[in-house]
Amino acid sequence: MSDESPGGARAAAVGLAAALTLVAAAVLVPPLTGWQVWARAHPAGSVPPLHALWAPKVGAGTLPAVLIAAAGWWRGPAVADRLGWGRLLLAAYAAGLAWLLSLALVDGWAGISRVLGSPDEYLRTAREVRSLGDVHRLLETYVDRIPFSAAPHNWPIHVAGHPPGMLLFFVLLARLGLGGGLAAGLVVTAVAATTPLAVMTLLRVLGRERVARSVSAYLVLAPTAVYAAVSADAVMASTVAWGMVALARASVRGVHRGWPWAVLAGLLLGAAVMMSYGLLLVGLLALVVVALRRAWWVLPVGGGAALVVVLAFAALGFAWWQAYPVLVDRYWDGLAHKRPGGYWIWADLAALLLSVGPAVGAGLGAGWQAMCARPRGDRVVAALVGAGVAMVALADLSQMSRAEVERIWLPFAPWLILALAFLSVRWRRPALAVQVLTALVVEHLLYTTW
Repeated sequence: MSDESPGGARAAAVGLAAALTLVAAAVLVPPLTGWQVWARAHPAGSVPPLHALWAPKVGAGTLPAVLIAAAGWWRGPAVADRLGWGRLLLAAYAAGLAWLLSLALVDGWAGISRVLGSPDEYLRTAREVRSLGDVHRLLETYVDRIPFSAAPHNWPIHVAGHPPGMLLFFVLLARLGLGGGLAAGLVVTAVAATTPLAVMTLLRVLGRERVARSVSAYLVLAPTAVYAAVSADAVMASTVAWGMVALARASVRGVHRGWPWAVLAGLLLGAAVMMSYGLLLVGLLALVVVALRRAWWVLPVGGGAALVVVLAFAALGFAWWQAYPVLVDRYWDGLAHKRPGGYWIWADLAALLLSVGPAVGAGLGAGWQAMCARPRGDRVVAALVGAGVAMVALADLSQMSRAEVERIWLPFAPWLILALAFLSVRWRRPALAVQVLTALVVEHLLYTTW
């Protein structure tokens, strides 16, 4: 599906230039103008648009990360073309896990254990839940403990900012003896490394195995790895991606053989909605997957299963629709009200580009040109990328994600990275270099918190 025409190359160049310009503006405008944009609660030394501090370093993970990046750039695409499908998935998982861990270990073992051990995160609360009775009480009092006014009993930032699904994931880890920062971090990283496999599998189910192979290196070596290792949002991204795989399998198998897959998809996507309020937006992606096969019967089956998850939480004491307005009030009572919308409405997009990689701008440009010049454009890939763009646009316009989107928008990231499939052959190796260099530079120059 690559476009070797001068128009395709020109569109890719324009897209890359636009992405780099947006990132440069987001980085330079605050310090050059003195605009305090509050990327962090303590802005001294911060580097907007990222939730980060300037902190150049090298560490134990530096050499492995450089070697993985070099090997992936040099041999990744060729290996993806040659391996059988099962071996490709195994290789992709091994490489992705190594990439995630090596980048995290630039900060030493603290790069894996520090984030989840933070007082703002889930683990400390999860370790306090010791029985099913505690779970029930947690759900019954969850909404009451969201507001700042509930202090000193209000939830930490991440617990208050999300439905209880993610907290219960960590409760389960704690009950399994994996409640320490290092152990939980390794579990989260292992789950995060499955997301590229899910996206590749989805493409194959939809009849696009060749595309899956062509974008595998971009998915595995994406700069999202800087934020995905040990980030709870990466677990959400994986849950969404595997939910889409189940939805696609249901769509291609027909109602008689596909309904169990539709139920599984609904359960996974319902669980995702109970992990993050913003993941209600993945309904757009689900609609696209169903529409690609015109398997409309999947919607009531999968939607019904998702509704069962939401109503089960409500029966146990947590009603999503009651909690969200309370969360909105807490959000605007916090740092968000200081963050100027005039900056973050576009700087969020720059932060996202530093997460998915600036080369995605080239892919979007090439994809737009390809779809305007049918039949060169792959409409399946374009639909998935379009859903990713739409989800990001709605999340951005909601103004409920001022800053920190390099992490918050991880569930939307893989669908934007798919735009790199539109690049021509001569663009692919330079684009992959841009991607891995972005990850290495961000990890080694900044303290990213995540």
